[in-house]
Amino acid sequence: MAAGSDCLFCRIASGELPATRVAEDERTITFMDINPATRGHVLVIPRAHAADLMEISGEDLAACAAAAQRIARVMPERLGADGVNVLNSCGRAAWQTVFHFHVHVIPRYEADPLRLPWTPGPGDRDEVAEAARALEG
Repeated sequence: MAAGSDCLFCRIASGELPATRVAEDERTITFMDINPATRGHVLVIPRAHAADLMEISGEDLAACAAAAQRIARVMPERLGADGVNVLNSCGRAAWQTVFHFHVHVIPRYEADPLRLPWTPGPGDRDEVAEAARALEG
């Protein structure tokens, strides 16, 4: 997808489409994944459009990595996570489905059944909202 009105994440970044945001700064937005792999699964995106890892600027990549680290650090205390996966998919063969660079930050729990790659499915809205409240900072 190209930047602008055709890009789902550009539309979220601009506020045209809703998202449950948990953090943002001048370069990034962190929001809840609506098809979570586990409770508390978030996405970190740059505000500026870049299709993937090959296209993103070094500055925006560093900002996304820092934002992913900030949210990952609070997941054990706020969500009871036992670990965290940080995942980026680059290209269709690597399971990328939205062509705006993004990082998945997935809290992991000892008993969770998640095996990667997961098959996205709709999350429970109340559980997503509760996890978002716990992660807002």
